[in-house]
Amino acid sequence: SVRVSGHEGIAAIAFEAARPRLVEKTQQYGIAACVLSNVRHFSALWYETEKLAVDHGLASFAFVGSKAFVAHQGGRKRTYGTNPMSFAFPRGGGKPPIVWDQASSVMARGEIQLAMRDGHGLPPGAAIGPDGAETMVPKIALEGAQKTFAGHKGTSIALTVELLAAVLTGSALGIELDDAPETHPTANGEFIIAMDPEKLSGLDSSQIYDRAEMLFSHILEDEGTRLPGDRRAAARKVTAQHGVQVPAALYDECHALLASS
Repeated sequence: SVRVSGHEGIAAIAFEAARPRLVEKTQQYGIAACVLSNVRHFSALWYETEKLAVDHGLASFAFVGSKAFVAHQGGRKRTYGTNPMSFAFPRGGGKPPIVWDQASSVMARGEIQLAMRDGHGLPPGAAIGPDGAETMVPKIALEGAQKTFAGHKGTSIALTVELLAAVLTGSALGIELDDAPETHPTANGEFIIAMDPEKLSGLDSSQIYDRAEMLFSHILEDEGTRLPGDRRAAARKVTAQHGVQVPAALYDECHALLASS
């Protein structure tokens, strides 16, 4: 395993410090773990897993915790962070890897904040207010607690991420970060598992990629399906040519911040 303390810095920097040794150990043993402690993670989690897939041909999982915002199924107390996890699997032929990154809550915290900013309501079942009653009002949701996706199933995943990203990294639990400022990223832990497909399977890379593509082709035969990460890869091509479209509300907010600085 590889262990790095971020000294309350950005998680991506700690990951880059750990990456060479993590890759080395994974390629040597077939599987290796990376423990990042005392890091501030406030961006997409797919950065780490995608890097390992694209640059090194490794499959990987990443898990990260945060201040408690999410209730355990059946309860109303904030117990977990949104506790996201990410997974990536490399592909051959220059194709972008399979990558997904999702919270164990119904919605990411930022999505609720964006809904409040843009005047949108929340979907049913996403959050409860301080009184424990379900709410679709973003402001009340932010004052209360978020809900895990798929009931008990999502709660089991949130619990698992908390044990991996907090307990196994020697970092603070989400409930221990309760007094952290609402708008500030907290110092917490990240747990990464990297796997070498060739070393673990006993197959060469072309055999692995062929078998994976057999599965992907079967999935895509159904109209309306797509693979995780495909939309992001397509958006990158458009962005490179046409730039990024910014919502008017965000544009106005940026100018207001600039004017007040």
